[in-house]
Amino acid sequence: MVKEFLYRGIPNQELENLSLEKLFQIFNSRQRRSLTRGITDGKRKLIEEIKSAKAGKLKTPIKTHLRDLIVLPYMVGVTVNVFSGKEFRPVLIKTEMIGRYLGEYVITNKKVSHGAPGVGASRSSLYVPLK
Repeated sequence: MVKEFLYRGIPNQELENLSLEKLFQIFNSRQRRSLTRGITDGKRKLIEEIKSAKAGKLKTPIKTHLRDLIVLPYMVGVTVNVFSGKEFRPVLIKTEMIGRYLGEYVITNKKVSHGAPGVGASRSSLYVPLK
């Protein structure tokens, strides 16, 4: 038996039918403040692309640099390629991501693996024999 995800006690079908004002009351204060201050034109365009992709009208993958977009309930099920600073990483939006930012799911840094020092890297390496 698969456990159904509930966002603050509300199933996903009811979340999609909620008005924005009621949805704002459910979100945390940071998300609420960001959404009430308004949605920029870039975010509005991305939201329209996501709606058309969910309807099946869009064939090309959605690419975006907008890491600060809050995941809303009607975005669930769409794959968005988010820029990590070097490349676009695909993010499949699930119901557990509602109320979070897209950038939280794409890491911007990676583990640094240092190589061995070469000749001339420090004063002590001058005296290391090459053979």
